[in-house]
Amino acid sequence: MSSPLPSDVTVPIAGKNLMIKFAYPTDRKLDRFVPENFQPTASGRPESALYGSVRTKKIGRKFFASFHEGIDIAPLERDRAGNPRDHVMAATDGKVAYVNRIAGNSNYGKYIVLSHGAGPGRIYTLYAHLNEINPAIDKGDPVGEGESLGIMGSTSNGRISSVNAHLHFEICLMFNSRFKQWFRKQKLKPDHGIYNGWNLVGFDPLAVYEKQEEDDKNEFNLYAYLAEIPRAFELVFKTPRQLDYFRRYPELWKDAKFDGGVMIIACSENGIPLSGRLANKTESAELGRKLHAVVNVVPSVLGRNGCRLIVSDKGTWLLGTEGKKWLSILMF
Repeated sequence: MSSPLPSDVTVPIAGKNLMIKFAYPTDRKLDRFVPENFQPTASGRPESALYGSVRTKKIGRKFFASFHEGIDIAPLERDRAGNPRDHVMAATDGKVAYVNRIAGNSNYGKYIVLSHGAGPGRIYTLYAHLNEINPAIDKGDPVGEGESLGIMGSTSNGRISSVNAHLHFEICLMFNSRFKQWFRKQKLKPDHGIYNGWNLVGFDPLAVYEKQEEDDKNEFNLYAYLAEIPRAFELVFKTPRQLDYFRRYPELWKDAKFDGGVMIIACSENGIPLSGRLANKTESAELGRKLHAVVNVVPSVLGRNGCRLIVSDKGTWLLGTEGKKWLSILMF
């Protein structure tokens, strides 16, 4: 027996695409070819502020690649102490899904997540590193496009100087409404519920604005956009039930009803499931006793492999540590 739909998912209308119009989240008019719009990392490379840049993080004595799933928007105004004065605003109408007011609880620092849309699933926007959060903003509140959420800043559980203050902005999908239970099973802290960054997978905000400008109604079509994202790899795996992800975004499931068995999903370089279907007999037979197998890898799309979901071992592609965590979240 399947669990009920999450509370933020309305019953989908067959064939209806999710259409949303996004505004900019600050007073900057964003253009990927204008470097001053963005705040680079300490490297100074303009592209380091953009979606998809691969950064290096040091954890303990080891260095790890990190895929940047948002854009870092630079301030327009600063006070005498050098702190940003820019208001951060809701990019479109929606609802406050989550508010984290404790800077040290996350590498996002003080952050807000909004949910948007109706019909098949929801899109989420995330606003991170805020110095101040509007005290009138609370979970469950409706918000209108352009409504102030707070002030841009540099809060984080790591080190971001006021000189490098910025808004980290993401447009995301959600992996699994049961993430909270998965997280608690791992006995991890702090608990941000389903609005933990591990459970929100971002796509390029600048591409969203660009696609929106191409539309006659100046709207963004989620499913049309996802259909154009290049496939980096596919994963064949066994699962006893349909993924919550495909219940949230049903138009991405391209086959008959799934009641357990073997499925195959096509994924972007950072692990967005772009489509899913039943595995055919040949694919199921090739899987054998293995629980999962990485197939049809496109190295040119995978690029520098910043998410490290899949790794090459003597010429064979496998799920890495991050990939196993990713699949565990999807399947929970």
